[in-house]
Amino acid sequence: MQVTARLNYFHTAPRKVRLVADLIRGKSVEDAKTILQFTVKKSAKDLLKLLKSAIANAKNNFQLDEKNLYISKILVNEGPKYKRWMARARGQASEIQKKTSHITLILETKSEEKIKKVEKKEKIETVQEITKKEKPKFKIEKEKNKPKLEKGIKRIFRRKSF
Repeated sequence: MQVTARLNYFHTAPRKVRLVADLIRGKSVEDAKTILQFTVKKSAKDLLKLLKSAIANAKNNFQLDEKNLYISKILVNEGPKYKRWMARARGQASEIQKKTSHITLILETKSEEKIKKVEKKEKIETVQEITKKEKPKFKIEKEKNKPKLEKGIKRIFRRKSF
């Protein structure tokens, strides 16, 4: 089942939005949320809002569980450019293009095989099981290959200094 959400006429260049969109493409919904919350780019905030909207569509319209959803496609297309003019030297004018983008987010449900694998991973270990496991033994290795110092010469960063 595909769930779609769109954000049209977003006032950011598509090239900048694609940087953030590439981070979450193919991820599960929960992973994508955490990635977007901690991404510092300006478009991450609006993509998170779009993702939450798509999740709400899936819950309310199709009665799908949030844990079984992942981002199958995220498209960032170019929208119309607003053309403005700026005064320059010697009476000239230069064009400023304020770029916009159209974002389409498509969620899909995971297949049954993938859901079973995720459920097995989410099994919580009890304290007894953790304590039964052997603790790894660390060995301290002796320094075998010490650099040889010649008389009167001290080696620092592979250079000779007196």
